[in-house]
Amino acid sequence: MEKKWWHGKVAYQIYPKSFYDTTGNGIGDIKGVTKKLDYLKDMGIDLIWISPCFVSPLADEGYDIADYYKLDPRFGTNEDMFELFAEAKKRGMYVILDLVVNHCSDEHEEFQKALKDPYGPSAKHFYFEKGVDGHEPNNWRSCFGGSAWTKVPGTEDLYYLHIFHRKQPDLNWENPETRERIYKMINWWLDRGAAGFRIDAIMNIKKDLPLRGNNYPADRDDGMVTSATMIHKAKGIGVFLGEMRDKTFKPHGSFSVGEVFDADPNQINEFIGENGYFSSMFDFNETNIGKDNRGWYARKQCTPDQYRDAVYAAQKNAGDVGMMSIIIENHDEPRGVSYYIPAEDLSDTSKKFLATMQFMQKGFPFIYQGQEIGMEDCPVKSVDEIDDISAIDEYHVARKAGLTDEEAIKVVNIYSRDNARTPVQWDESENAGFTTGKPWLHVNPNYKKGINVAAQEKDPDSVLSYYKKLIALRKNPEYQDTLVYGAFEPLLADESRLMAFWRRGKGQNLLVLGNFRREERTIELPADIRKVLLNNLPELSADGRKVTLQGYQAVVLEMAE
Repeated sequence: MEKKWWHGKVAYQIYPKSFYDTTGNGIGDIKGVTKKLDYLKDMGIDLIWISPCFVSPLADEGYDIADYYKLDPRFGTNEDMFELFAEAKKRGMYVILDLVVNHCSDEHEEFQKALKDPYGPSAKHFYFEKGVDGHEPNNWRSCFGGSAWTKVPGTEDLYYLHIFHRKQPDLNWENPETRERIYKMINWWLDRGAAGFRIDAIMNIKKDLPLRGNNYPADRDDGMVTSATMIHKAKGIGVFLGEMRDKTFKPHGSFSVGEVFDADPNQINEFIGENGYFSSMFDFNETNIGKDNRGWYARKQCTPDQYRDAVYAAQKNAGDVGMMSIIIENHDEPRGVSYYIPAEDLSDTSKKFLATMQFMQKGFPFIYQGQEIGMEDCPVKSVDEIDDISAIDEYHVARKAGLTDEEAIKVVNIYSRDNARTPVQWDESENAGFTTGKPWLHVNPNYKKGINVAAQEKDPDSVLSYYKKLIALRKNPEYQDTLVYGAFEPLLADESRLMAFWRRGKGQNLLVLGNFRREERTIELPADIRKVLLNNLPELSADGRKVTLQGYQAVVLEMAE
């Protein structure tokens, strides 16, 4: 693998609306990110991913962009963003932005022109199709529920496509002029200091044409089918992705990471190989486990062994081809510690266990804001308390499937994106120190129980302190080459609820052990322990080559050859 400037670094995702509010309006802002740069630098963060903060009606919390060249006043000004670029650079840090180009907002100037003249030039930047027999052009379902087609106002049978919310019309990548406008915008931000992009929903840009009459077998009683089926049907996405790479990322030497769902493992080289479309792509193996097209109510939660097997499979698929980006949570998922750790086992120890398993994999680790202090899910009691549009839709899907209100809320609490979007917990003051005003989304009350930055910075045994140790180990010159580039080899893969794997480098063998259960277990090691590099508990019980791991104990060992 060719070494790149970002390989040995650690990334951190910021959802600005919930990060830190400097104005007292209850909404986080870009100045809040700049104010916390020293906190991130002290942790060991090198690269920051900023979720969308451009002009938007916030139908999908900023992933519906009305102006790609201007920050939304809620979050600040363009000058605030340029200041963030400059201040990050002073600290040797990099800032990447969220690139949302499968769709825009229906309030974007070009779409408004298209609505006024549905058969004119502006409409060619979108997908406008006539209906079939008085119905939508096909039976595709939006990711947020209902048809992926909405009738164009003032017309009898003309519809526009939106794979996501009806206020998120899809951009027509088949139109060369549309693509050129996108590339111009990407380069505009790169020229002004952005170090790259995280690319949103990129697998949706290639449609299975023709659209009209292109029905798939229904997967629910509504007669529709998930539009994600299109990803497997459409061919030729590489032409678009390669062109975007060559006209934007490559000339700037910038970093790019794709939100690549449902990619064929055989295509990993195309996506992140030596001349891949992106620098990296996220590993979603774990988050995809148990999904069901009928809805969240039918989904099966990931088990410890399934989590381990998914990690091992992703590592095997990536091999030496390229560097995967490793996560346990993001703005679209529930909190990792609440999802992957059984509720009865949730503790600082198990949180540190999960962090160890993430950081010791071969790949580029991303921390999501609040993950470093072990922030947890924040259940609600009523659908009226939910902001997430996907969670609201899934609540109604569950109710229609026969679940009671209580049962539907229980399901939503497991998977709702609001879990990850509650404000960051900075201290024990009102609203967890996030804002002096009324926060836009409820704050998890457990900030008063030690799950806040201020308390954990003072505690050498806190989750935050442990994350700092993990990052320091990954950057330690003595072990960095092995942890970044070394081989990943599973050990004792058939042992239930155990994660054990080698990280092997030149003349160096590191063994990672994690007991994924509350009961202790004894393991026979294949070699002698040379040194304990990291331990999430005070001691490791060892007798020769036998070690006894306590519940959720995780250790990183340097082994003799």
